[in-house]
Amino acid sequence: MNRLVTAIAAAGLAIGFAQGAAAQMAPDMTFFITSVGPGKGGDLGGLAGADAHCKALAATAGAGDKTWRAYLSTDSVNARDRIGDGPWQNAKGVVIAANLAELHSPANRISKANGLDERGNPVNGRGDSPNRHDILTGSNAEGMAVAGMNCRNWTSSGADDKGFVGHHDRIGLRDDAPSKSWVASHPSRGCGADDLPKSGGNGLFYCMAVQ
Repeated sequence: MNRLVTAIAAAGLAIGFAQGAAAQMAPDMTFFITSVGPGKGGDLGGLAGADAHCKALAATAGAGDKTWRAYLSTDSVNARDRIGDGPWQNAKGVVIAANLAELHSPANRISKANGLDERGNPVNGRGDSPNRHDILTGSNAEGMAVAGMNCRNWTSSGADDKGFVGHHDRIGLRDDAPSKSWVASHPSRGCGADDLPKSGGNGLFYCMAVQ
């Protein structure tokens, strides 16, 4: 009898592990915030390096077969022109925007609850330790390039360079539109791996699949 109980318990545990692993897979995901950056601050290896980082992280969630683009602007490229037409949904299946117009309007659903990483985990925001709500974009509220605010086109980790960021949790120091913007809140305090955390960042960025 004891052997039977033990066998049933072991089987249940194995099923639980399998279900947990399956829950982490999100093949239909088309939007996420990177759980980690490449590790060199604002030096993402340019747009190509950032895109490759998106694809590599997406692959860990079973969604690596899509065309992934980092939501980043450079001096000559607008983030909104890189990501297709939508819709985009997170790892939990929540549609964060149906199209570009909704994405860049107050109707988008990017928030602390919905701005998940590739594994469906929440990303630290204001009030968490450490705060990581500064998401690199290099963009204004319309997803257009902000000149000179892109860590030298995402190739620099210099303390004297800057990168424009948004707040994925839509919270800031003030009750104003920039503080609540997911895409255009303020410049970073440099582009180094040690500089980005000073204003609440960690070299994270948005990834979107071209639809």
